[in-house]
Amino acid sequence: MPKGRLVLVTGPSGVGKDSLLDGARVALAGRSDIVFPRRVITRAAGLGGEEYQAVSEAEFAAMVARGAFALFWTAHGLHYGIPASIESDLAAGRQVVVNVSRGVIEEARAKYPGLLVLAINASPDMLRRRLQARGRESAVEIEERLQRAAAFRLDGDDVAALNNDGPLAEGVAALSLLLQKRG
Repeated sequence: MPKGRLVLVTGPSGVGKDSLLDGARVALAGRSDIVFPRRVITRAAGLGGEEYQAVSEAEFAAMVARGAFALFWTAHGLHYGIPASIESDLAAGRQVVVNVSRGVIEEARAKYPGLLVLAINASPDMLRRRLQARGRESAVEIEERLQRAAAFRLDGDDVAALNNDGPLAEGVAALSLLLQKRG
């Protein structure tokens, strides 16, 4: 069986990563060769967005110490981890699709050669509307996120871009199609 492929989904806040991944998870539910592991996050449970495993900072630190994560990072005051169980999925030839911070991409490239980085983007106006609609950030924080988004660039032969300015169904269809193509 061929070795699996890690797909790192990344992009600025408000670009719709969680919505696209949720839609693709449903669209590809019959595909046992494509998996979407839940992230572990030091955020309270039930705050909307993606399905994640909520843990305290102490629990997260203990998980890091015992090697529970394939990848982990800190962003916007929260700790995020991708379960080490992805190793068995990759060894079994599955495609593993995870939402990550761009700050962990170089580490992932070194650890998982042959991965795909999927850079999700959207126009500044769309990002602003989405960030305002979700109501998690202040006006100042939204402006800071928009400035970071304007500087968001990823390079490499392993990078594919997906624009998410249109209707959600179009973005989900494009992502699902891309995931069904094996490198």
